[in-house]
Amino acid sequence: MNKAKVTFKGQVTIPKEVRNSLDIKEGDSVIFVIQKDHAVLKPLKKKSLKDFYGVLPATQPYSGMESVREKVHHKLAKHLLGKEKE
Repeated sequence: MNKAKVTFKGQVTIPKEVRNSLDIKEGDSVIFVIQKDHAVLKPLKKKSLKDFYGVLPATQPYSGMESVREKVHHKLAKHLLGKEKE
């Protein structure tokens, strides 16, 4: 069992053995899940956009990067000019 002390600011250093076991690195985020009288620490790993590929069904065929860029630029221009509801 690993033990850590809470500082006067409410900070806790996660013991090295726990960090290694959960693969927690500097800059990673963690969440605390409260379960009745205790908390569970869970690491939050950053994901890249590649990790989400194929998660949602396609609503239209892929028209190519250039076409997508044109659509984004067009919608962004309308938004910036305040004409997005036209």
